[in-house]
Amino acid sequence: METEASPMSYMQQGNNMSNNQLQNEQQVVRSAGRQAIRQFLQGQNCFACLRTSGKVVVFDTRIPIQLAFYALVEHDMQAAPLWDPVQCKFVGILTVTDFIDILRYFKSTGGNLGALAVNSIAEISQDAAAANQIPNRKFNGAEASCSLQSACLQLLRSGQDYLPVVYAEDMRVLACLTYTDILTHLVTHFREQRRLFDDSITDLGIGTYGSNLVTVEPNRTLADALQLMAQHGLSALPVVDAESRILGVYSRSDITFLTKAKDAQDAVRNLDLTLQEVLSQARQDVTTPDALRTCGPGHTLQAIFESFAQVCFHRLYVVDGDNRLLGVASAKDLVAYFLQDAE
Repeated sequence: METEASPMSYMQQGNNMSNNQLQNEQQVVRSAGRQAIRQFLQGQNCFACLRTSGKVVVFDTRIPIQLAFYALVEHDMQAAPLWDPVQCKFVGILTVTDFIDILRYFKSTGGNLGALAVNSIAEISQDAAAANQIPNRKFNGAEASCSLQSACLQLLRSGQDYLPVVYAEDMRVLACLTYTDILTHLVTHFREQRRLFDDSITDLGIGTYGSNLVTVEPNRTLADALQLMAQHGLSALPVVDAESRILGVYSRSDITFLTKAKDAQDAVRNLDLTLQEVLSQARQDVTTPDALRTCGPGHTLQAIFESFAQVCFHRLYVVDGDNRLLGVASAKDLVAYFLQDAE
């Protein structure tokens, strides 16, 4: 027996069709936005991304690891390629945070901290227990002529935060690119007339939210925070109060507690400082990419581009109207979103 559809059912079908059409159009716009950025990255090479006044520090693996660390601090560098004179090639990358991890290891084992002043990078690397405390960063460089899209994919696949850019003719390292460097080049030179980036980062699913967030309280020690970051593979931790309101951010690249130490023993003692104490000593330079930067859940991708053009940042913390932490979106998350359709 046939029954005639009610006017209400026709309206419901019409609404469903409209919703599906809207969702399809939305996906088309988002895909077009990612494609426009991929085309830009494909048309740019790594050399174009280098800063005109940039510098590179390279370490011979025979120098003491403590000396290497202080050289990084003196030159305000986060990482340096490692050159092995025996093999006559680059063998890895040393970062400021590696020294912190080694200090944590010596603190936990009660090792002789004086050895850091005399033991070379190579000797530390050959100590299986000590070397196990730092990531095994193989030297996977990209040629200066390599496209930025290929460079981004290489960074994402390697799981590393630094990509050495190599001049092919003589294998000189010209720079160590980061996701933030690539985004800086993107927002400076990319132009698009179409409105392709009006969706919010939460709608686009860029970043980490909810129960997946890892946070820390201000009364926890620096050693606790570093252990938590090592456990979850994080480079920074948001510091929140009991109501999840964000108070600050501790980044592994913040080495204030080390630079103020008199010696290695003093640096190890500083690992017992609370995060509240550490944050009070941190750099107040608002231009540092690790400074706390927040946005609302409705912040669009276009707005992020505009904010990044003013002051670059490694990550953006998403908060509600009461400053409660909702999520975090990093420069790496943004690059991964742009390249999610890339082969």
